[in-house]
Amino acid sequence: MGRAADPPPGVSRVGLFGGTFDPPHMGHVGAATDVADALGLERVLWIPAGEPPHKPAGPVSAARVRLAMARAAAEGDPRFEVDALELDRAGPSYTVDTVRALRSTLPDAELFLILGVDEFKVLDRWRQPERIVEQVRLAVMDREGESAAASAPGLRGVEETLFVAVRRVDLSSTEVRTRVREGGDIRRMVPDAVRTIIERERLYSAP
Repeated sequence: MGRAADPPPGVSRVGLFGGTFDPPHMGHVGAATDVADALGLERVLWIPAGEPPHKPAGPVSAARVRLAMARAAAEGDPRFEVDALELDRAGPSYTVDTVRALRSTLPDAELFLILGVDEFKVLDRWRQPERIVEQVRLAVMDREGESAAASAPGLRGVEETLFVAVRRVDLSSTEVRTRVREGGDIRRMVPDAVRTIIERERLYSAP
């Protein structure tokens, strides 16, 4: 589909990287780094979800802990920042509301919404997806040729989507939580600063 042209002089490029981050792991860090490198992003905003509307109901770690873990995961790259706007907002964390708020505070920036392939395929089921596509450029993380171009949702403007090659890391937050619950070693699964928080807060351990 589309390609990322150089922005006009003075226009900053900002990536929006949302997720529950319970916990953030090395896959998150690697993907955010690869997208920032490929698109020349000056900033990547990690945005922990308040009430994720697209995930099955279930226990989620406290907002303050997930915020602390996101900050810990982001501290290794000066381009990474953490924005708590979804945690500060009551109700479900709809992406369209987040995009609208950030477009208001960053009116002159070129915004890239970073998505996984699975999220991209069902984007047309999200709340007001056409408004999302109007305000940001979609950047889909393409792991080892797992391109979703053939399964693009039927939305106007989606043909400008960028598919960004990122390293494949077969890891999920669920796997990290399971490893902790089973008493396993997570040192290669999460950044050290995140592991420190997990241990200090006794997260994910069996009761």
